Amino acid sequence: MDITIPPGRVAGALTPPCSKSYAQRALAASLLADGESTLHNIEFCDDTRSALHCIRTLGAEVRQTGADTLSIRGGLAPRANRLQVGESGLAARLFTPIAALGREPMLIEGTGSLLRRPMHPMTETLRQLGAYARDNEGRLPVEVRGPLEGGELEIDGSLSSQFVTGLLLALPLAHRDTTLHVRHAVSKPYLAMTVSTAARFGVEISHNDLEEFFIEGGQHYRPAEFAIEGDWSAAAMMLAIGATAGEVRVETISSLSQQADTAVLTALVRSGAGLIDETKAVTAAQRPLRAFEFDATHCPDLFPALAVLASAAEGVSVIRGTSRLEHKECHRAEALREEYGRLGIEIDIDTEDIMRIRGGALHGGRVSSHGDHRIAMSLAAAALRADGPVTIEGAECVSKSYPLFFEELKRLRVR
Repeated sequence: MDITIPPGRVAGALTPPCSKSYAQRALAASLLADGESTLHNIEFCDDTRSALHCIRTLGAEVRQTGADTLSIRGGLAPRANRLQVGESGLAARLFTPIAALGREPMLIEGTGSLLRRPMHPMTETLRQLGAYARDNEGRLPVEVRGPLEGGELEIDGSLSSQFVTGLLLALPLAHRDTTLHVRHAVSKPYLAMTVSTAARFGVEISHNDLEEFFIEGGQHYRPAEFAIEGDWSAAAMMLAIGATAGEVRVETISSLSQQADTAVLTALVRSGAGLIDETKAVTAAQRPLRAFEFDATHCPDLFPALAVLASAAEGVSVIRGTSRLEHKECHRAEALREEYGRLGIEIDIDTEDIMRIRGGALHGGRVSSHGDHRIAMSLAAAALRADGPVTIEGAECVSKSYPLFFEELKRLRVR
């Protein structure tokens, strides 16, 4: 589906969708809990639907008791020997270790760009922890069979924090205690989110600076009532829109959240954007912007929003952490360079893990989402400043995380 975004200004307030990162963790913990959990503020983007399908396949009973409320009776008792994770990288890396708790074989399958993303570190680690694991030349599909025993081992955390999250949620149910030494840990805020979610369900995970974890085996998840936070990844994009094309107030979010993408506030301040941080809302307003420096190593999902901000700033902004973008829905750094280039914005990527963005005028034109929800949203946000309409090919991919993005953008327009 193609969507054309005309230039224009925005003003208004919105509530972002729930954090799919928190939602998927809470769904996994609810599956593992002995009893009935209640999750509030659940919204059904593609990734959350994938996680729901996974917990149902693995044995959970799920009832929708309100517009955004789910009642989930846990119990790991797989109903099938195939687990379809869709195109969700987190679901693949989260539910594979959980599936490896069982004694029956389980084949984990995915679709689309997920089939190109690396899974071999996961299978190697599961074997070290006592499970059977086989992959398809380092990719999905992956077959696993438990039980997951536990033990002490060192793992490389430089590629993704998602598999570490899967281990952290599964290993409390292993037979033995586990000590994980995570080398080159990235996206530490996401690991902190995992530890705190487990604690909400009665499971203790001890750690040393989120690099060494001690997980006692034989624990039990207890049912919980959990309200899912608003999504800071979605909020970051909307705040970038406010900072470059008008004024946007994002409600039901807090800068005290553990979500990694709260770091966008630092970038907004450094760029000179107008910013009001309230208890449960943040407002960003357009001001003359200056180039900024920012390290996105631990919050790589911010790159597309930061590109919007940097493209409107005077000078060359420097963003570190581009190596984290290679194994997303597309090679996100190259996609940003290519598509912003079509609109007249110069982006350079060097071998030192750095992206440089020279701010300037944007031109109308035709661009591609590369099938990546965050690229589509970034291009739509930048298009508001262009000198003519921008048509985005494959814009429907926003359904992965923010199905109502284009409706919200249209509603915010100043008429």
